[in-house]
Amino acid sequence: MSSLLPQIPIDLRSDTVTRPSKEMLEAMKQAPVGDDVYGEDPSVNSLQKFSAELFGKEAGLFVPSGTMGNQLCLRAHTEPGDEVICDYKAHIFNYESGAAGNLSQVQLHPLHGKHGILEVDQIREAIREKAYWNPWTKLIALENTGNKAGGTVYPLERIRAIHEFAREKGLLLHLDGARLWNAHIESGIPLKEYARYFDSLSVCFSKGLGAPVGSMVLGTESFIRKVHRFRKMWGGGMRQAGSLAAACRFAVTHHLEGIRQDHIHLGILAEAFSKIPGVSIDWETVRTNILIADVSGTGKTAAEWSALLKEENILVSPFSATTIRMVTHRDVTPGMIDTAVTVFESFSQPK
Repeated sequence: MSSLLPQIPIDLRSDTVTRPSKEMLEAMKQAPVGDDVYGEDPSVNSLQKFSAELFGKEAGLFVPSGTMGNQLCLRAHTEPGDEVICDYKAHIFNYESGAAGNLSQVQLHPLHGKHGILEVDQIREAIREKAYWNPWTKLIALENTGNKAGGTVYPLERIRAIHEFAREKGLLLHLDGARLWNAHIESGIPLKEYARYFDSLSVCFSKGLGAPVGSMVLGTESFIRKVHRFRKMWGGGMRQAGSLAAACRFAVTHHLEGIRQDHIHLGILAEAFSKIPGVSIDWETVRTNILIADVSGTGKTAAEWSALLKEENILVSPFSATTIRMVTHRDVTPGMIDTAVTVFESFSQPK
């Protein structure tokens, strides 16, 4: 009978596909709850306090998603008609449904950094004269790690330089830290050290850490009060959210170090996939848990490669017409990595 059961797919589409472990579900079950809109959920309050201390910020606010976290920060930092500088590959520019223009009525000014990483000189040239006919540059938004850039880690010295420049010009600085946990594990740089250079940051619990739902916005107490109001305005107020907060707290406490294994697994996959004739990988970007591979030299499109790998029970994401993305996470076991490598090796053999 067991041979008739469907094989569990090796799901490399994203690190958002993880499922709660039995231990996490038990923590969720045991969590004390209350009405968070009244500020009475003890598990949410505890997570917010814990997160603020973890990142060295005054306060935190639990929100349903990383997109909401980013957009709340943009809204709280800006006025309609302002401009936000970001990288061309930034999540806020590519994957948040045009929310900045719709919700905050601000204009994004994307710059072409290398691997999602901007230079101070690029930002300097992009700042507009503060004339009434221009959008006013108000905020610089960075992303660490860079999703569309292939999981790249922002160098701390570059963050410091951008921070100093922003202060000099009177600009604010936001961090999309959805995968800041991965940057922390790869670099060894403390979370507080990354966070100290930003006026706000948003971090996700539902990616590499494996919680089912949830992100945290962090900043000063006055900033978080402002964000709190916008969260309610946008329908992000949750009631008995303590069970979700407990899952997030469990994820940080028990899963953070496990991210290191995800990075090891990604390196193994990248090495094997790169041996397929016609596949090209930029090895400067193979740093954390995201691989973007260019398959244009294989004679097949990204969609065709996705379909081909799906036949082998491996799920990947077509990231453009010519690139595919693979993401490792805590639900990808060493055995799955071995299986994927075997499949990749079969494609690298002459037919």
